[in-house]
Amino acid sequence: MCHGLEFPVSVLERTESTLWHFHRNPGVKGKTSDGEAIFRCLELVTVAAMPELDARNVGPSGINIVYERFGDPEAPPVLLVMGGGAQMINWPEEFCQELVDHGVQVIRFDNRDAGRSTHFSDAPLPDFTAALAGDVSTASYSLSDMADDAVGLLDVLGLESVHFVGASMGGMIAQVAAIEHPDRVRSLTSMMSTTGAPDVGQGDMSVFAEVGRPPQGREAFIEWHVRAMRIAASPEYEFDAAAAAERGGRIHDRGYDVLGFQRQGIAVLATGDLTPRLRKLRVPTLVVHGSADILCDISGGRATAAAIPAAELVIMDGMGHGLPRELWPELATRISELVDRVESVGFSDG
Repeated sequence: MCHGLEFPVSVLERTESTLWHFHRNPGVKGKTSDGEAIFRCLELVTVAAMPELDARNVGPSGINIVYERFGDPEAPPVLLVMGGGAQMINWPEEFCQELVDHGVQVIRFDNRDAGRSTHFSDAPLPDFTAALAGDVSTASYSLSDMADDAVGLLDVLGLESVHFVGASMGGMIAQVAAIEHPDRVRSLTSMMSTTGAPDVGQGDMSVFAEVGRPPQGREAFIEWHVRAMRIAASPEYEFDAAAAAERGGRIHDRGYDVLGFQRQGIAVLATGDLTPRLRKLRVPTLVVHGSADILCDISGGRATAAAIPAAELVIMDGMGHGLPRELWPELATRISELVDRVESVGFSDG
């Protein structure tokens, strides 16, 4: 956490999303458990956003979805879909603002079993080991259900269609939305994701062995989160340990659900290979993947782009499984250019 400051939930739930910029403070002595110099918060800025809102009775499952909006409600809508075990705040507020500055409105939300949306705590205990071996009988839902959640949120918001942008598992959810709800998806951006085929996009999970399971207790969880994010980070770009710590605290406060993460993971396995269905898509598509992604091998991005007709593939040199600050302008530009192209010719689901 930032030296000498606390982040009460009441502050984080204000009408304007609070952002803290972190800078190295050479006058502060001491080290964090991550081995980084302690950071001091120097500047408080705000990004215009609605407060967190709770959409009730969303989609066929009738769940609650917590969401947040940024930017002009008349601008082209971009729906950000996060990955497994992640919350909507894993889309950094400043990245959302970068997109807004490129002329779109942004909607981010907590998937089921993440953050403040509905958790399936009464579902059967997920057996992830068995699922990896092919037995997905403990699956509580599939990615189709999660795509239905996203589309159900659009219904609540009165949006006929949006531009889907998904990261990691969120990329697969966006792909399923495009497959099963083509009239709701103006464009598709799939980032650091894969097709679900077993021979592509596999990650090296052994790198997390030394990190272990997330611990109990806020400070311990923050340290665990920083260590895990460092492993997944982009090696060619400076790792922002202070931002990771601040976000880790917020993730803890909003509710981190280990079993929910496993249920999401089994949903991916239960959904299977999307390749045959992706080949039938007729949606403008951008596929973005980092050359240094160890959690979802670059073969996953290549396979996604190869499967979707006319998809554009962009390989980001040195990017891992995350969103390094230095790449926000380029990522926002790539996404907004796709949005602009679609908006300029008009959306058609055919």
